[in-house]
Amino acid sequence: MYRKVYDYLKKWKDDKYRKPLIIQGARQVGKTYSILEFGKESYDNVAYFNFQTNAALSSTFAENISPSYLIPILSHICGQTITKGHTLIVFDEVQLCERALTSLKYFCEEAPDYHIIAAGSLLGVAVNREKYAFPVGKVDRLTMHPMDMEEFLIALGESDLVGLIHKCYENNSPMPAALHETALKLYRQYLAIGGMPEAVARFLDTQDYIQIRHVLETIQMDYLDDMSKYQESSNEIKKTRLTYGTISVQLSKKNTRFQYKIIKTGARAAEFENAIEWLISAGLISRIYRVKQIMKPLENYKDIDDFKVFLSDMGLLCAQKGLRAEDVFYMEDELTDFKGGMTENYVNIQLTCAGFKPFFWRNDNGTKEVDFIVPIQGKLIPIEVKSGDNVGSSSLTEYAKLFSPALSIRVSARNFGFENNIRSVPLYAVFCITEMD
Repeated sequence: MYRKVYDYLKKWKDDKYRKPLIIQGARQVGKTYSILEFGKESYDNVAYFNFQTNAALSSTFAENISPSYLIPILSHICGQTITKGHTLIVFDEVQLCERALTSLKYFCEEAPDYHIIAAGSLLGVAVNREKYAFPVGKVDRLTMHPMDMEEFLIALGESDLVGLIHKCYENNSPMPAALHETALKLYRQYLAIGGMPEAVARFLDTQDYIQIRHVLETIQMDYLDDMSKYQESSNEIKKTRLTYGTISVQLSKKNTRFQYKIIKTGARAAEFENAIEWLISAGLISRIYRVKQIMKPLENYKDIDDFKVFLSDMGLLCAQKGLRAEDVFYMEDELTDFKGGMTENYVNIQLTCAGFKPFFWRNDNGTKEVDFIVPIQGKLIPIEVKSGDNVGSSSLTEYAKLFSPALSIRVSARNFGFENNIRSVPLYAVFCITEMD
């Protein structure tokens, strides 16, 4: 399956300032598959080392992490000649061998002509940085996410539709009505399946949503196991699992601001903030803050006590909520309380995959709110999200009066359009929104 990371990796390979690359992200987002496919296409051979399946590897790095010492031994272990510029060296599950992570510093300094990619699922929580030196400044870094809507459409064989969506977005011209409806149906499929490559592959093979749900529930169980494996305190494990398990409930509220009391009656920030940080570091959730002022840099005006939390994948969100595919396809009345939060979660995923770090705005009395604020071409652009085609809203109007944005974007089930300085973007086309728009 095509992943956008391939484009980044090709540029990395040819960059004269290339450093060893660390690719991180949640489990099962496709890191290993993408790296190996890139290696097969772009190098003479791939020297692959997995620290989970080959525990003895760690002892090699315990002895010495000088490249001149390691290369001959690694060549022998993998049964291949490792050649500068022609071999891709892959360290997988590198969080299990912190000395291997440290070795990247010396590859950068002493052997920069070797091409190395290290991948890890829990680098943010598994590495003891007090004991081991993280190669700060000596590595390139990239975070992978589940497949976005564009990658999902391409996987389903809808490359022509993707091209038309881009064209309509660039020209701000409406999609043909029949294709607009087709794209909306595919969008709802994405909500139910999500972007985990295994779930998408199972859908392509079987079209069976029961099997897809089994895949997603298995991934959820793996995440819960990681919470136990990479936290020492049973109390912290419990808090992290409780927090993770209530995200869909948080998003079911009309006000999707994160509320500690939803986790547990009487809960306070001090009790659960470590759990939230762990989940963010593991790549399982993302957090966006409210900004009080619309000024650059937005980071300076965030309210650290007022934020929203979203899951990293739509399929996992629907699995956590226990929604059937049919529930999502037809957006039944029972979903009324959840539709808004679910749609916000979807848009946040697309924006995050595009490299944005979104914020949101709410006025002081809490009566008006704009879902996302992102920088586009140096301008701070508000994005309002609607789950259907009813786009009436006083919040965006109020925001425009207060801050006079260069442009506003409304994401909804409506077709492309432009009116009153508001650009209408269909839900299926959010992946078109980029910082260089």
